[in-house]
Amino acid sequence: MSYGRAVTSRPAAGGGRWVEVDPGRVARWVEGFADRHGPPTTSVEGYGLLLTAPDGATAQLHTPPGAPATADVPGFVAAAGAPRRLGLLLARKGAVAVGVADGPDLVVSKVDTRYVQGRTAAGGWSQQRFARRRDNQAKAALGDAAELAVRLLLPEASTLTALVCGGDRKAVDTVLADRRLAPLAAVRAERLLDVPEPRHAVLVGAVAAARAVWILVRDPEPDGAR
Repeated sequence: MSYGRAVTSRPAAGGGRWVEVDPGRVARWVEGFADRHGPPTTSVEGYGLLLTAPDGATAQLHTPPGAPATADVPGFVAAAGAPRRLGLLLARKGAVAVGVADGPDLVVSKVDTRYVQGRTAAGGWSQQRFARRRDNQAKAALGDAAELAVRLLLPEASTLTALVCGGDRKAVDTVLADRRLAPLAAVRAERLLDVPEPRHAVLVGAVAAARAVWILVRDPEPDGAR
């Protein structure tokens, strides 16, 4: 994923494509959709807004984490672009990154890396021993990640509109299973960022990904397929 671009696109499971748009570009994107497919009708859905064009094309505008629900496109654009305070928790293997973003700016950040042994091709007893050691290292790393979240994110919990996570879902779930982090788990967004092993640059880039508007676009079916 290229966080530096204003618009990114990837195929969607079940057809269509996901488009990730910078909040400042959403109005222009909707205008382009209308130019290509005709003026759409707008309906309110649980995820945000559904645009349905006269030619059958649709665009699902998903409300970004922390933004309020809206009833029309101008309201959606304003809400998506408004500054809000987001928590970030990225975890993968032995690395974790936590941060707080105030609007597009990362104002709190910390990255921690702990060695976790890779998989071994050896068999038998040696393989079991290495697997146990690897599991213990992974558990210790996630324990450290929970402590980091307690120290840096928990004091900010009451100020956050959402917690956006990224990396390995199981690792994130394990960190947030710590009872002390219940206030953070309560504001966790459904969005899970697809990020490489957390580093500071990855955490910085994750701010834009957390604020981006995700749009599921489905083009009209060819006449012969209807």
